[in-house]
Formats: sequence, C-alpha cells, structure tokens
Amino acid sequence: MTRPITAGIDGTEESLAALAWAAREAVRRDLPLRVVHAWRFEAHDALETGDRAAQEQWVRDAAEEAVRAVREHHGGLDVTTDVREGDAVETLTAAAADAGMLVLGSRGHGRLVGFLVGSVGQQVIVDAACPVVFVRAGDKASGEVAGHEIVVGQEGDPEDSAAALGFAFETAARRGATVRAVRAWTLPPVFAYSPASLQLLDDAGGLEPFERKNLAAALAPWRERYPDVHVVEHVEMGSAGQVLLSVSGTAQLMVVGRRARRSAVGARIGSVAGGVLHHADCPVAVVPPA
Repeated sequence: MTRPITAGIDGTEESLAALAWAAREAVRRDLPLRVVHAWRFEAHDALETGDRAAQEQWVRDAAEEAVRAVREHHGGLDVTTDVREGDAVETLTAAAADAGMLVLGSRGHGRLVGFLVGSVGQQVIVDAACPVVFVRAGDKASGEVAGHEIVVGQEGDPEDSAAALGFAFETAARRGATVRAVRAWTLPPVFAYSPASLQLLDDAGGLEPFERKNLAAALAPWRERYPDVHVVEHVEMGSAGQVLLSVSGTAQLMVVGRRARRSAVGARIGSVAGGVLHHADCPVAVVPPA
C-alpha cells in the first residue's frame, strides 16, 4: 500500500509552511499528498455564528484555498483533502496510521501552537505510528540547498537509532544532502564502571574512541545501503540536546528518535526530542522506533 505524506493544517501560517514542506517532500519521494483539517463546532466562535453547516463550509473553503496553492505550484502532484470534525489528537493520530509521515506546523522557541497547543503535540508524537515532522512559519524551500545537512542523533546500540538513521539517509539520498550523524557522550559515574565495561574501553583506547566505534557500527549498514550519501561522523562530549542544537544552524532538517512514554501526568517524548523541537530553527523529524 502506498503511504501518503500527510499534512495537518489549521489555517495558521505555521501549518501552511508545513503544507508547503510536505508538498515538496511528496514530489521528491513520488508520493501522494493528503491534507487533513480537523475542526470542532463552536457555538460562539470568531465567526459569530451557531450554524454548524456554515462553520464547516468555512473550514472546507479555507482548506481548499490552501490546497489550490499547492496544486498550482506542483502541477503533477496527487493531492487529496480530508476535512474532519473531531478531536485534533484523535484525527491526526488516525491520519498517521496509514501515512508515510505526518507534517505539522510549529511556532516560537519554547512554545508550540495550532495543533500543538499544550499537550496535543506530545500526544500526537507518542501515538503516531509514522515519523512526525514539525515545520516553522519561516521555513523556505531555499533552506533545502547544497551545504545544508541532514543532522541525525544517534545513541545507544545500533538498533536503538536504526529508524532515525534510516529516515535521515533516505531523505539525504533524495535531496543530494550530507548526513551529519551526531553521537554525544558524557562521563559516566564511577559506579557505572564494571570489569567488562573497563575492558571494552581499554580495547577501544578510551572513552571517545569507544563512542566513535559505536557510531561507526551504527552507521555501517546505512553507508552500505546508501553509498552515494556523504556522511560526517560527529562525536562530541556533552548533552545530546545541546550538541544537536549546536550544529542546527546549518541543518536543513534535524532527525531524532522517539523515546515516548505515558505517565500519570500525561505523554512524554523524551528530553532530547523535546529540547530540539523547542529550540531548533530548522524542521525537526521525530521518528518512532522500528
């Protein structure tokens, strides 16, 4: 089954930037584009009308206007529009179930709006079965140029970041971009050392060479699959979020894995993904585990 690229829109400038990004990516991947607009009936909204039909028509007209601009810019692109009345999280999660990726708008440093008000964005990331890409209002096609890298975070064992690495390499291959694979490391507490771990460190020649060896092992299968993709191996001491953000200035896309979980106080997406989403200026893709 062909999985479309799905863009969630809500009439904001951020969601329209996300729609434009999704359309470009659909063209690159030769996939259809599906545009989803979720809405809820409001008896006392800005339209000053309690007419459900009138509100729905207004939403449909706004969605069609946004899609019309995409069709004019990408004449051969297969675009469908899906206007649904209902909860935004449920609507987007359902749309993500059969999508290749879900693209949403985000805004501001430290604040997400539109579909991402409060915990909505975190819930979508936690529940979505596909990568979720967040795009800011200022995003332009000109940012997807040679010299701007696809930055991907790698941590843990090779399989821990396999899905994120695969997404990054495929995207880079289609864009002719370089992948910068980032592995951050910190000094472990003394009690974390064991005879076995000390032996591994000795064999590798120290902590940093050990981390470089782990990164190289994680990248090996993707280098083999995408031999034409240039790769920069970036190993740096520091917190993963800070190291990733330090190289985001020249990134056209940041890719991070998802370590989502639910707790008594709601959905949690992990500190690295959360920090990058809040502070990176480039689009950010959050990829669920394979």
